[in-house]
Amino acid sequence: MNTPPISALTIREHSRLRDVLGTIDRNAQGIVFVVDDGGCLTGLLTDGDIRRLILSGTCLDVPVNDVMQREFLSANIRTDTKALVGMLDNRIRHIPLVDDENRLVDYASIYRLHAIQVMEPVLTGNELSYVTECIKTNWISSQGMFVRRFEKMFAEYCGAPYALAVSNGTAALHLAIESLGIGPGDEVIVPDLTFAATINSVLFAKATPIIVDVDPATWNIDSDLVRKAITRRTKAILPVHLYGQPCAMEEILSIAGEQGLFVIEDCAEALGSSIKGRILGAFGDVAAFSFFGNKTITTGEGGMLLFRDKSVFERAAVLRDHGMLPGRRYWHELVGYNYRMTNLQAAVGVAQMERVREFVNRKVRIGELYKSSLKGSAEVCTPAEVPGTVNSYWLFSILLAPGAGIGRDEMMDKLLMNGVETRPLFHPLHVMPPYKNFSKGRSFSVSTDISSRGLSLPSAVTLTDGEVRGIGEKIASLLDVKSLLGNSR
Repeated sequence: MNTPPISALTIREHSRLRDVLGTIDRNAQGIVFVVDDGGCLTGLLTDGDIRRLILSGTCLDVPVNDVMQREFLSANIRTDTKALVGMLDNRIRHIPLVDDENRLVDYASIYRLHAIQVMEPVLTGNELSYVTECIKTNWISSQGMFVRRFEKMFAEYCGAPYALAVSNGTAALHLAIESLGIGPGDEVIVPDLTFAATINSVLFAKATPIIVDVDPATWNIDSDLVRKAITRRTKAILPVHLYGQPCAMEEILSIAGEQGLFVIEDCAEALGSSIKGRILGAFGDVAAFSFFGNKTITTGEGGMLLFRDKSVFERAAVLRDHGMLPGRRYWHELVGYNYRMTNLQAAVGVAQMERVREFVNRKVRIGELYKSSLKGSAEVCTPAEVPGTVNSYWLFSILLAPGAGIGRDEMMDKLLMNGVETRPLFHPLHVMPPYKNFSKGRSFSVSTDISSRGLSLPSAVTLTDGEVRGIGEKIASLLDVKSLLGNSR
């Protein structure tokens, strides 16, 4: 873990309070240990101490020796890890470690002992039992009952009549486009802020992607810009429910209906999100999901398609299996693909679907906790709350205000120093070499701005309430130190 060395948390007694503030800003730990000229530990100060001192009118030029805490918890360097773990909690997050002469030599930290990842799968249900059943019966490839069972469970959960399991989420998107007969000469409108699989799937089908900017409130495809981008060659709109936030499907479906266009929902990041009680994936003509290891449910790799139209579903099923007609083995009616899901993957998927409501509810709860812990920080913009929708927060993502005093990358670095892994938001498509030609001179100021200021926080269902609140509090603390430092100059 990228936690700072003890030297980054150490300051001399004769230093000024202003120096302490600068040190805390650099070490991102919210604390400094004070030593005398011989290196012996004599006190400590936290960012909370400094805040209270400033509010009481204390000058930042006061010597540290006059205001530091002299009663605090410390431990000998030989103290075993188990004992140190028992001493650390949400109140005491750092313990200075000293030698037998009370010289400061290191520190224990909750951040050093426990790193928080952005995502991690939960495989504590029936996954092992079902996979073992596959192996014992030799049904391990794409033939087997778990594939059909997974498709049935998924269709019922999302309220769609037809489901088709595939090898991954990108294959799902590609197959969605091909199943609708979209290809060379056709245009598909896509958002600028999304993972590259969205636009790649259009290119795989040899169609032309048309990139448009996103809405500043939801970060999803801008419906007004979709309307302006439609030409006589447009065949489909491909909205992406980014990070779990539902798109404005009522407006998108209205536009599609007026213009005779298909709607392909990219739901890779939005399993369990809903609009007016209706689960995403049942709105468009086809919807694509991903089950990569970091998704709400996982099969390691894997994806799913949902369909409204039986004939489109049947075409997709043929394309998925090398273009072979069902019931006529080795007769290829179409040039197809090997996009099948294995029975082993589907077995994991069935076990995951047995807990899907539990996972989604936990993600919604995590989103609520983040919003609550960050609501007092004017420098942080949390995801918009759109009436009538439920955001399942695949990744809880935030924007830092331009005047926050700390950039996105610096915030990510400092959170990592505290054992908190984060992710930047996606790069806009229009700036990347393979996709520049599909922007056609349009403006992308919104996606460019959002991408530069946004980061995604840990969002695994394994997070405890205390961990979520702690991350929110740490972000607020880092911003507060920057503010204090800025005001002191």
